[in-house]
Amino acid sequence: MKTERTAQTRTDPACGHGAESVLPASGSGTRAAVARVLMEQGPVTAAVVAAELALTEAAVRRHLDALIADGEAEARAPSRSSRPRGRGRPAKEYLLTDSGRVRFGHGYDDLASSALRFLAETAGEQAVDAFARRRVHDLLGADVTTVTSPATPQDRAEALARVLSARGYAAQTRNGGFGVQLCQHHCPVAHVAAEFPELCEAETTAFAELLGTHVQRLATIARGDAACTTHVPLEDPELLARARDRGGARTATLPPPRSPKGRQSE
Repeated sequence: MKTERTAQTRTDPACGHGAESVLPASGSGTRAAVARVLMEQGPVTAAVVAAELALTEAAVRRHLDALIADGEAEARAPSRSSRPRGRGRPAKEYLLTDSGRVRFGHGYDDLASSALRFLAETAGEQAVDAFARRRVHDLLGADVTTVTSPATPQDRAEALARVLSARGYAAQTRNGGFGVQLCQHHCPVAHVAAEFPELCEAETTAFAELLGTHVQRLATIARGDAACTTHVPLEDPELLARARDRGGARTATLPPPRSPKGRQSE
């Protein structure tokens, strides 16, 4: 079982993803401070936030509006117990949404890793393998036939990229060498997969089954690479010529789902 690594950013020529692609943290320092007050004291009024941070209410409202626009906060009418007595419209109260709380972390990775460790200790490594295979099966779900229906490995790889993108993996295909590179620029379980490579191995095995050809995992985000890259070979000369003619990358978009078809257990 692998130990946890410190995340790195390495250039992956096949997927064209390097250090320049690392995104800055969202939001300004002041906005983060406003969000923290909402987390610790919310629901609260803009006046309370302004007093807490020694800012003007106008400045606080700008950040509150930005948080609401990003779906990280919401406004609601004050409860009866908190309404001040007297004339005038009661001030709105603000609180974070579930999306807003994500910026402060939920510890889901730690929980998932702890659960898998417990599974390995009590039921054995084969149970972790079975879980990893089941996870890939559930991930693709009813869209399995969307991937397996196209006639060629390249078309199936492109369909798989569309399905993965719809699941949050930011996937696309690129022509490279004597085949196609399936590039996943995001992995929601990368931190857990760094300790449990079974997740990556099960994914690679499932890709080979769905695409109907041998595939090779060249890089993974869990190992510190900039993207998860899977090589899908194209052995047919006609397909090779077609791949060279197309060139470039394809950003994935999910087509309408078709009727479900489950993948057989390994």
